Amino acid sequence: MTVSALIIAAVFVVVFALFAFYDVVTSRRRKVKYRIWTAMTAYLMLLPAIVLAFLFVLLPILYSLGYAFTDYYLLKPNNISYIGFENFKQVFQEIAGRGTLYHALINTTEFVVGVVPLQIGLALALALFVNKTYKSAKVFKVCFFAPVVISLSVTSFLWLQILSPSEKGLLNSLLGVLGVKPRDWLRDPATAMPCIIVLSAWQGCGYQMLIVLSGLSNIQQNLYEAASLDGAGAWHKFTAVTWPGLRSTFVYIIITVFIGACRILTQPMLMTGYQDHTVTLSYYMYQQGYTYRWVGYSSAVALLMTIVIGTITLIQRRVFREKD
Repeated sequence: MTVSALIIAAVFVVVFALFAFYDVVTSRRRKVKYRIWTAMTAYLMLLPAIVLAFLFVLLPILYSLGYAFTDYYLLKPNNISYIGFENFKQVFQEIAGRGTLYHALINTTEFVVGVVPLQIGLALALALFVNKTYKSAKVFKVCFFAPVVISLSVTSFLWLQILSPSEKGLLNSLLGVLGVKPRDWLRDPATAMPCIIVLSAWQGCGYQMLIVLSGLSNIQQNLYEAASLDGAGAWHKFTAVTWPGLRSTFVYIIITVFIGACRILTQPMLMTGYQDHTVTLSYYMYQQGYTYRWVGYSSAVALLMTIVIGTITLIQRRVFREKD
């Protein structure tokens, strides 16, 4: 492993040097005065970030890509064999046999389909609400953004108390006033994932709210004034001015929220455990790679998941791109 890491590092350094050399050559072709010490200073400034990206991003990705085609078992790191596409065959067999991976795929799809529109809709509604000039707008911004800065682990445990199956649980006690019997929300397959969806949308919408607010600030106010002179109401102003002005902002939000939703792990891990009705793809990979120690198989699942997410992301960029 050390030798392969050194080889990858050497290749990375060579590629980096080639980029620097290309920078020098193109500068001289454009007859731009190239200062060696200035360039060296710039590259040295970039060096810490490049080293961190290499160690914690590029190197793990390359190792995971290689492990996907091996039978790597974590407790036997020196006994690795190349097995080709056997891990991938096992993945598709697990899905076809409706095993745990099948449930993880269905649950992840359900979570993505539920949380993406809900979280983006909440972010838009909150942004429009606080995009006013009244004095308390700043207070509401802080309140709406507060869940984002709270650790997701803390948030999950907080919602565990809210969704407690006992009669003293906050939600059950409130429903008890209305005559509804206590319910075990997180153990019931019909309500567990919807509860996690609501929790995740509530926790993350504050961040997207700030992004939408930045997009709203870039819309010229004279457009709203012109729409008012034409007799447009609030809805027509939104559809004719606000929505087109936020198009590029929403493309970014949709892609980032989608990618984040596909990687859900903490909420089901802390709130329900490894259950078929809440297990997700990231949770399944974690169990296979760290609990059961099958790093090769877990890497194969991660590679397939990356390909699917990347493909859908490219499709989204294609569909939502702005036309000339």
